[in-house]
Amino acid sequence: MSAKSTLNQVDPKISEAMENELARQRDCLEMIPSENFTSMNVLHALGSVLTNKYSEGYPGKRYYGGNQFIDVIETLAIARAKALFKVPYANVQPYSGSPANFAVYAALCDRGDTIMGLNLTDGGHLTHGWKTSMTGQFFNSVPYHVKADGYIDVDEVRSLAIKEKPKLIWIGATAYSRALPFEEFSKIADEVGAYLAADISHIAGLVAAGAHASPAPYAHIITTTTHKTLRGPRGAMIMATERGLKKDPELGDKLDKAVFPGLQGGPHDNTTAGIAVALLEASTPEFREYGNQIVNNAKALAATLMKKGLKLVTNGTENHLILIDLTPFGNGKGVFAQEALDLAGIVVNKNTIPKEPSSPFYPSGVRLGTPAITTRGMKEQEMESIGSIIADVINEVKDYEMSGDKEVRMATMKKFRAEIKSNDAIKSARAKTLEICAKFPLYPGLES
Repeated sequence: MSAKSTLNQVDPKISEAMENELARQRDCLEMIPSENFTSMNVLHALGSVLTNKYSEGYPGKRYYGGNQFIDVIETLAIARAKALFKVPYANVQPYSGSPANFAVYAALCDRGDTIMGLNLTDGGHLTHGWKTSMTGQFFNSVPYHVKADGYIDVDEVRSLAIKEKPKLIWIGATAYSRALPFEEFSKIADEVGAYLAADISHIAGLVAAGAHASPAPYAHIITTTTHKTLRGPRGAMIMATERGLKKDPELGDKLDKAVFPGLQGGPHDNTTAGIAVALLEASTPEFREYGNQIVNNAKALAATLMKKGLKLVTNGTENHLILIDLTPFGNGKGVFAQEALDLAGIVVNKNTIPKEPSSPFYPSGVRLGTPAITTRGMKEQEMESIGSIIADVINEVKDYEMSGDKEVRMATMKKFRAEIKSNDAIKSARAKTLEICAKFPLYPGLES
């Protein structure tokens, strides 16, 4: 009896949900920039017997027996990470990006130390010191911002660093469409004696492909998730650079101890294997071509959206990500755009924009990107078609107004959702996205 037939019989509800999710992924344009499609080889590693093992500790230093083959897998993953990103140290055990970042704090900072990161609504990440994150509550967080043109204000970063003398400075983002200025930040960190941590979770695949500058010559520490542009499983890595080990020769040991036993127990061995496979794939010429195509596609998509009259933060992109600013149509309209695009088969996420005039629950922007659709083989020609569909859908919903009054807002959303379901233009957009998806099949032959 096959595993699939067993699941169908034992738990038909879960099996059906999995089948539906596979169909959804195949029939939609996945454009959330933090999402991607792993290879079948990565999926095979994730769904393997490795999930049965427990492996507290590190290769050669485990607290459980029977880890001789797990040690082989983790050692390979570490070696591949070091080779791909040109660093002397790597830890591949963090469960995800947020725990990886918190391990950096645990290794370097005492509670109350001053840290700096990009402000959340300017495109930064929760774990870089935002007030609702433990990183903003355990530490004295001094955020920096972007300028009116949407670019990071490097002059402000330097003045704040000189004034506040942070222990740790983060460079990295979750909704920033331009190249990260690693060299400028490195000079600032050196000037004030701070550690510089580069969170490249969004752009790791671009760095690996040579489509974005590497932080390795400039930062002391690099953190990254292993999905997103790297196209691996949902895990994370922490790396120390030559500069980092020169600043503190014990940095690697400190990071290891912060991950385990400081914050985590046993690693997820199936994920470690998936990371190892993804790193091997990312070292190939084909992946280099893929990473550069992501950027080419994003630039082509951005050009189409602007040609169609939409406003983009920074007026374009240099990476995988685009942030649409909907304030020319009014405030708080991101939710209207997201839900309408979802009905049209284009999956994006509502997002705050710099100097957000509304709230994170009802923001004024839409974040989208090209990693997943590039994985399916789409190129610049498809970006023009997709950009036109996106613009058409947004034009259909741009006149809906988001109220600050809760009861009015609920009534507005109810009316909006009823109307867009019967909107002919959105139905036409859905037909177009289905046609595009059919030309670029996802996981042919795979059954959930």
